[in-house]
Amino acid sequence: MPDLLLELFSEEIPARMQRQAAEDLKRLVTNALVERNLLYEGAQSFVTPRRLTLHVVGLPAAQPDLREERKGPRVGAPDAAIQGFLKSAGLKRIEDATIATDPKKGQFYVAVIEKPGRETKDAIAEIIPAIVRSFPWPKSMRWGAASAKPDALRWVRPLRGIVCTLAVPHDASEIVAFEIDGVKAGDMTWGHRFMAPGPIHVRRFDDYVDALQKAKVVLDADRRKAIILADAKNLAFARGLELIEDDGLLEEVAGLVEWPVVLMGEFEPAFLDLPPEVIRATIRANQKCFVLRDGASKLANRFILVSNLVAPDGGAAIAAGNARVVRARLADARHFWLTDRAPLSDARDKTAKPLDQRLAKLERVVFHEKLGTQGERVERIEALARELAPRVLADPGLAARAAHLAKADLVTEMVGEFPELQGLMGRYYALAQGEEPSVADAIEHHYKPQGPNDRIPTSPVSIAVALADKLDTLVGFWAIDEKPTGSKDPYALRRAALGVIRIVLENGLRLQLGSVIDVALEPVERGVTDTSDPALDGAASGMPDSSPRPAMAASLLAFFADRLKVYLRDKGARHDLIDAVFALPGQDDLLMIVRRVEALGRFLDAEDGRNLLMGYRRAANILRAEEKNDGAGAFAARHDPALLVLPAEKDLADMLAAAGAAARERATREDFEGAMRALATLRAPVDAFFLDVTVNADDPDLRLNRLRLLNELREAMHGVADFSKVAG
Repeated sequence: MPDLLLELFSEEIPARMQRQAAEDLKRLVTNALVERNLLYEGAQSFVTPRRLTLHVVGLPAAQPDLREERKGPRVGAPDAAIQGFLKSAGLKRIEDATIATDPKKGQFYVAVIEKPGRETKDAIAEIIPAIVRSFPWPKSMRWGAASAKPDALRWVRPLRGIVCTLAVPHDASEIVAFEIDGVKAGDMTWGHRFMAPGPIHVRRFDDYVDALQKAKVVLDADRRKAIILADAKNLAFARGLELIEDDGLLEEVAGLVEWPVVLMGEFEPAFLDLPPEVIRATIRANQKCFVLRDGASKLANRFILVSNLVAPDGGAAIAAGNARVVRARLADARHFWLTDRAPLSDARDKTAKPLDQRLAKLERVVFHEKLGTQGERVERIEALARELAPRVLADPGLAARAAHLAKADLVTEMVGEFPELQGLMGRYYALAQGEEPSVADAIEHHYKPQGPNDRIPTSPVSIAVALADKLDTLVGFWAIDEKPTGSKDPYALRRAALGVIRIVLENGLRLQLGSVIDVALEPVERGVTDTSDPALDGAASGMPDSSPRPAMAASLLAFFADRLKVYLRDKGARHDLIDAVFALPGQDDLLMIVRRVEALGRFLDAEDGRNLLMGYRRAANILRAEEKNDGAGAFAARHDPALLVLPAEKDLADMLAAAGAAARERATREDFEGAMRALATLRAPVDAFFLDVTVNADDPDLRLNRLRLLNELREAMHGVADFSKVAG
């Protein structure tokens, strides 16, 4: 059983595309093999900065032979039918067919078609060119003289060589012959670009890996990562330092080198006066290097770089060259740092603090053409943060101040260079100009959480500003009818809603979301953009006329309900229980919704709860059927105690009055466990009622009274949750 070795050798494969390209190559080739009934034992793909490699083991030598029996017309059929059958079956004369007999249909012709399977190498020679020509690169190019042709090959970078061999273990190998735009498949590849650039002839995968290793190429990306990480840690340890690990950077660097050589560079200690995040961002973004810390967990003035070759001088010149670039980049960062903290010479208010002076620039930064500028958005967030502050136990003045400054760092030099530092630099600049620490912290944390694993703001001022920022985003885009659709969410509104949910629940906050949304919608409805600019002609102009505030608020609350289901489902809760609670009127306190859901879940997990649910469903089904005849609301009146004739219906009426009142009173006190326990007392009388009482009695008065009693049971249970939404 032969093994396939395929290598597509290119000028370069960008690091960000490598992993996906390797997965795509494996998926496309193996799927094509299976479609051709060429089943294999295993497959593995590899990638380096210059080559995509696939190894498929345990292929058959050829496709299995196919034998098909094709039924034809009956014996004695018209000549036209006979000729059509012969043509479709590939037969020259009817005598080449066999005759079969069916007891009901009589005799008919059968053609036995046998197709010998193609050799595997022929199938592969057909598969690979088609895959290469249609390969799903995010970006690709054409090159050379052939690029003028409309059907010219497109590849990520110029394709220079193809290795494609089939080899039987411990036996012969052969080249799978095909050609793609003048590049012929063969058994020759090349080693390291600088240290072993000569050609290498290979036969099978084991030879290939060994040959590349000798030619200074580590084929496996994960092995390159492991080498880099281990050598970086060891080099740092030898200098009394510790590597600050960075998985994303490690993945990227492993995609830049075929033979990783870890070196250490250094820069002047004076640059350590910069914020450590700035140093790390500078070295990471510009030089793809790792930073180090000393024994006191402070950033060190050394860094780790990864070279792609073994230099004669041990890498001293490479390290020195990188250090020169790092110093220049850090000098730029120091300039940004000093400039951002200094007053603006052209500021409107010369006496204002530096961060405040930059706020005027936000008036020229468009947030969205229908929602105005960042400056106008800051005004909305500031007002909303002041409104939210008492509800989250924050000082309104501090919350408003933090919201006022929250976006100012967007127009600083440092954030312009390193956008990932927004918020964090605002915190540094706020502290530098003497702001309250809680204000500075809120500036940094108001973007959080930005993902399911990101930490949430926990101090009151930070909570107020973070909620205001996210709620303003949500109500703004809801107002201009830019809601998420399907998988599309260009403004990250799902993330914003989940952020609100996490902040509220994980901080244990009591917040009436409906009233907050109503407050947030007011400035958007009034129109907050600069109407002197036709391109920004009032937020209200972008708002659908058919979306009044109550409808928008209801739609946004429903969106929060959907996001809450996602949040709770990830924690093991049932989405139908969330529906059951949200169906109750006025449910916009997320914390109370969750507590009610949790209590409902525990109730339904117990035997009394499950049995009472069955009784409820029976009552609801009877009422639904009878309401079709008598009309909706036909049984809304209270039952007549004088018409209760059987002990079971009297017992249910007595217990229902007590349990319903107790459940409502405890639910009002937010004692949801107690409300569920009160409902649980109805289990026995409900069971007895359905056992002993005929609801649709012949006497119409008895029937009406019993249906009213069942309606009271339904209403009592709906006082705690809408049990009709519970699945199962």
